[in-house]
Amino acid sequence: MISAILLDVDGTLVDSNDAHAHAWVSAFTEAGINVEFDRVRRCIGMGADKLLPEVASIHDDDPLGRRISARRGEIFRHEWMPRLKPQRDAARLLAALKDRGFTLVAASSAKRQELEPLLDIAGGAWLLDERTSSDDADASKPEPDIIHAALERAHTPASESVMIGDTPYDVEAAGRAGVRTIAFRCGGWSDERLRDAIAIYDGPWDLLPRLESSPIG
Repeated sequence: MISAILLDVDGTLVDSNDAHAHAWVSAFTEAGINVEFDRVRRCIGMGADKLLPEVASIHDDDPLGRRISARRGEIFRHEWMPRLKPQRDAARLLAALKDRGFTLVAASSAKRQELEPLLDIAGGAWLLDERTSSDDADASKPEPDIIHAALERAHTPASESVMIGDTPYDVEAAGRAGVRTIAFRCGGWSDERLRDAIAIYDGPWDLLPRLESSPIG
């Protein structure tokens, strides 16, 4: 019996992964560090604590890491967020899940100050019961901290929960917390990278008409 759905936001409900990557590249460039877009793009879904050392061997607690991360946030919020669009049928999917009685909890690696505007863009912020962000965790995905925090907010055991996400980091983080994942291709990852998910769909528009036959039907 599934009673709670944990939801990633970036890439899953909002078409924002490329925008995050562009913001990171701009912030690195301003700091005099040249990084390839594709390298950064492959890390979207991780938080700054994972992306900075992976891409540029910089710790997020270093002064340089904090400066780049803060600047990335400014660039994303001011230059990219106004352009973002929801994934097709994101709000309709949330409404359908809510109608079925699921507890809905955002489980995002986004910063808290970015999460609410992103949920507003998705069009279903009011449907969520709780939200968790990178501010609620010591380490971001693929560590399971955010998933554990989301489970606590849902008051639901891992065995009665399913994650919906779009990156291999969502799948790994949820798996390490004992939660199964339904994955979306709309975040830009291949089925091979998402292979540990229990089901893969193109996006909200693909899962919505197939809810009854899905693992949460």
